[in-house]
Parts: sequence; C-alpha cells; structure tokens
Amino acid sequence: MNKKHVKVAAASILLLFLLVAAVAFLSRGNLLRHVAGKHMARLEQRYGLDIGYEKLHMKGLRTIAVEGLTVVPAGRDTLLSLQSLDVRIGLWALLGGNINVRHVGMDELSLRFIKQDGKANYDFLFLPSSKDSQPEVPKAERNYARRVNTLLDLLFGLLPGNGELNNLHIYERNDSNFVAFHIPQLHISDRHFQSQMLIQEDSLRQQWNISGELNPSDRRLHATLTAPQLTVPYIRRRFGAEVQFDSLTCRLSQEKSDNSLACLVGEAEVRGLHIYHKRLSTDKINLDHGQLRFHVDVAPQSVELDSASLVRFNTLTFHPYMRIEHPQQSGAEPTWHFTASVDKPWFPAEELFSSLPKGLFENLEGIRTEGELAYHFLLDVDFAQLDSLRLESELKSRNFRIRQFGHTPLNKMSDEFEYTAYEDGRPVRTFPVGPSWEHFTPLAEVPDLLQMSVMQSEDGAFFYHHGFLPDALREALIHDLKVRKFARGGSTISMQLVKNVFLTRNKNIARKLEEALIVWLIEGQHLTSKERMYEVYLNIAEWGPLIYGIHEAADFYFDKRPSQLSLEECIFLASIIPKPKHYKSSFTPDGHLRDSQEGYFRLIAERLTKKGLISEEQAAKVDIANVTLRGAALASFHAQTEEGEEEVPDQTETETDGDF
Repeated sequence: MNKKHVKVAAASILLLFLLVAAVAFLSRGNLLRHVAGKHMARLEQRYGLDIGYEKLHMKGLRTIAVEGLTVVPAGRDTLLSLQSLDVRIGLWALLGGNINVRHVGMDELSLRFIKQDGKANYDFLFLPSSKDSQPEVPKAERNYARRVNTLLDLLFGLLPGNGELNNLHIYERNDSNFVAFHIPQLHISDRHFQSQMLIQEDSLRQQWNISGELNPSDRRLHATLTAPQLTVPYIRRRFGAEVQFDSLTCRLSQEKSDNSLACLVGEAEVRGLHIYHKRLSTDKINLDHGQLRFHVDVAPQSVELDSASLVRFNTLTFHPYMRIEHPQQSGAEPTWHFTASVDKPWFPAEELFSSLPKGLFENLEGIRTEGELAYHFLLDVDFAQLDSLRLESELKSRNFRIRQFGHTPLNKMSDEFEYTAYEDGRPVRTFPVGPSWEHFTPLAEVPDLLQMSVMQSEDGAFFYHHGFLPDALREALIHDLKVRKFARGGSTISMQLVKNVFLTRNKNIARKLEEALIVWLIEGQHLTSKERMYEVYLNIAEWGPLIYGIHEAADFYFDKRPSQLSLEECIFLASIIPKPKHYKSSFTPDGHLRDSQEGYFRLIAERLTKKGLISEEQAAKVDIANVTLRGAALASFHAQTEEGEEEVPDQTETETDGDF
C-alpha cells in the first residue's frame, strides 16, 4: 500500500470519527434524556413514584444540568424538590467507566420526610429488594474488600472538589413533632468547605458550625462540627436518649493497597460529651474528652481493627484489637469467628479512676488511689465450635491502695449498715444488717449444712476466689450463645452482694462495669472479710415475697429458728434463692415437693458428702418427702393453689441471674 492510500485511509477514519463525535455532541441531550427516562420509568413502576423535571440537558461535554426536579410518592406528600442542579464530571474518568465529579452547583434542594397517622412518604425506601433484580451473591463469592473498595470509589468519585450549594432544606415530621435542617450556603473551594447549619426541633433552635476537607484525589475526608452544647436532634424522640457535645471531629482516609485489601485510617474525637439513656445509666454521663484513632484492614473474608488503633477516655488510653472473620470452609457453610483483645501494661492507677466518665460510676466518683495497674483481656469466639471459646480478663495491681473513698464508702459492709430492698425498682423495706435488727443471724448461728448448701448452689468457691470465677463466666457465655439469649449470668456471691448493696436496680451496661470494679476493689483490698460478706449475704438474700434473711426464711417456711433446720430443709432453702418468688411452683397442689426436685436434692447431697458435712449413708437417705411447709408459707401456699398452679422450673441444673 503506497503513501497516498494510507493518507486517504487515515483521512477517512478521521472524518468518520469527527462525524460520529459531531452526531454524539448534537444528540447528547436526547441521549441523556433517553437514559434518564428509562431509569425513572423503572423507579416509578417499582416504587409507585411520580418523577418529573422541567428541563434536563447537557452544558458542553462535561456538565449535566437539571431544573425543576420533583419526586412525589403516590398519594403522599412531595418527598424531593430541586430548583436547579449542575454537575460537572471528569470526561476521561467517565470514558474509563468511573464517575469523577469536579464541580457541583445546586439551588433550593428540599427533602421532606412526612409521617402522618402511620403513613409516610418514604415507606417505599424500606420495601424488600426484588430477588429478580438483585440476585443474591453466593457466599463463596462474597468479598468484603471488594465491596468496600467499590463503595469508596463511588464515594470519592461523587464528592466534588469545588461547588456552591444554596438553600438546602431537610425536614422531618412525625405527626406533631418535627426536625428542620437549613444550610443557607455551602461553599466548596479547592477541596475545603465551611458553612453554618440552622436546626429546629419542635421549640429547640440551634446553630451549628461545619468545616472540613473533601479531597477525592488523595482519598481523604475531614469534617468538624462545633456548637456550644450541641444537641443531637431526633434521638430523644426515637430512642429516648439525649446526646450533647461541644465539638466533634471526624477524619477518614484510604491508604493505597492492592485490590485484595482495603485499608482505612481515621479518627473520631469528641469534647464535652453528655449522654443520657436509662439503659446506660440513671444519670447523665459526662465525658470531657473521647477519642478513637483507628486503622482498619478489610480483607476478602475478614475485617480487622489493628492494635495500632487508640481509644481515649479523658486521660486513660488503650490499644484495642478486634477481628471479625467469615472464613470459607470446603463443603461447609461459612461461620463467624470473632476475636477481641486489650493489653495495657503498667500505668498509674489514678489514670483509670480519674478518667471514669461522671455519671456512669456514681459510687466511685471522687475516689483517690495510688499505685499501678495493668490489664489483660481476650475474647475469642469461633461460632462453629462454641465450646472452644476463650475468655480472659485480669486487672493486676502493684503497690495499689485507696487513699480516699469517693461518693460511697466501699467498706461499709464491714460494720452494721442499713440495707434497702427493692421490688420492681421501688424500695419496699429498709433494715439494719447487724445486731440491732431483731431478725439478724450471726454467721456462727447459721447451720453449717445451710451455709454449705447455699454455697454449693450459688458459689462453691466463694471463700477461695477473689470475686470472680472466669470459668463460670466463660461457661455462662457459651451457654447464652448456644441458646441465643441471656440465660445465665455467671455471678459470684461477691458480685450479687455488690449488685444489691451498692448499685441501683436499673439493669444497664454501666451497672455491670461498676459492679466489676467495686468487686475488684473490695476483694483485692480486703475491705470486708469473706466471713462478714457471707454473713451479710445470708441476712439480706430474698427467700420469698418480702422475706429477707435466713431468720425470716426459716420462720416463714418451717416455723423454726435457723439452728433447728433439717438437712432437707437446708437444701430446699438453697434451691429457691435463684427464684424466691416462685417457691410455690416446687410443690404439688397437696403441698408435697414435686418429683422434679429429686435430682437437685441428690446433687446437693452429693456435694455435701464430698465436703465431709454428711456421710454417704445420710446422703442416700435424703428424701424430699421430709420437706413440709408450716407457718405463714403454708397459708400463702393454699391461697395460691386456689388461684392456679405456677409453671414448674427444672432445678436439676442450678442457674441464677445473680439477683436475690
């Protein structure tokens, strides 16, 4: 082929390309409207929407412009209205199959979420996905790293480096309650932005200051939100909670890695935080400074929080590690594997106790300590092999002592003190735990058989452990995971005492944490002797409806003094501590113990034999028929049987939630 033919061919190809480009340029608006129309029709049909616009066209080659856009669900209020939107995109990125927004201009965007009389204009958002249009990804093909990378590509592609957004309105109303957000102007220049947001929730008005950076090219985000005592809206109405803070800063960046891994590094920092929710604490929780620096690695089948991450509560810092894995196993369904650990080497003890958020640990507020502490925690759960679960938690001390008690003297159980019993969160009785109470029974006057029966039922190692039984907690957690509910607590007598003597009856996360710390302090510092703790336990334990202490229990059930109780009566009293209000369910309508109690009695008798309190011959003669109700319990029992029988619990295996 000679040069002339080559030139002609090249000119023809160039002419054809220019012709195609010219046609594409001239018809770009029609093509845009055609593609948009197909997608809009699909959304309208699937969700029952009416989507319309006044004008949709291209400005040049890179800018998409829409005017007068509205979205109206059928028979509902308008969900979205937009006066105008100009979006300039990166042409070369688009040709490569990626979205890269360079500039956004927006005027008068209004989003209105309205719910009236149970009907909402956003109900369609919660419709289940169509299986035809959204086929399920086979579990063997699920790849968390790929999913995260895809989402981040989309996120950073949509974030503009420059833009001007004017009059953004977001309004939510549920019957008579409402929340309104208004951003008068949001200016983005050279990837940085700054604005004000006006918020009104019912009668509360606020002004928030927002600033930060959107840097898609470096895949980095940064935002700071400030206001004096900023109150997060909607939370109280939806969750019954209050959240306030002075400033919140969030940073996120994606580190470079291959496609098999997604690496995220970031930080969340809050100052002047105030939180209230009854499930957390009865009082408002105050945290002066909280911080989380995280390094997260997302692999195809796992997500890992690297131990380089840092958590701060006021002056206390530690480095957590966490890994959630969903490994693929040949020929088997994939199961979850969860691991979490914290190892904090020796640090000043005051760093922990002075950093406890105010309002979260009422009894410990103001406590002063000296010495050093070190903490180790490990939880490893393979849901395919729950019996292999590992649970380790140890707080060690070195030259530690309490210089000054805080709100509550933690040694108060050592002497006579007033105890208040609660029923459904309300105080029902207050009495002194000591010689001045006519029903008080010193430990020396409690029969050894009863002491050991109760211990073997509740906490057989009470006099040997330091407040906690890690193996019991581990077994309780395994059982709870197997039955998928909180069925066992793994509480020791020490934990039950602290729960009832020092803490409120509100069951929440804070109470469990405070309970553990107080137990550790009392046991580790020997603030109350084991003998006195057990004496207190036997004198305040609930043994029936408004029946407290062994003196009242022996009198209520058998019209006896504690020293007069028989072997079978001691075992029976030990059996009802976990559920004292349901003692009647242990009996038949004619007042005899049910056969289902036989196994429990044999179990405790065997344990008493091993402890040397009774002989094998005595254990063999244990007979539930020897348990006969007398006194006030007998009259109460007959009154109950006339109304109907209670459900019969199986007490072959003793379980307790740790409440009296």
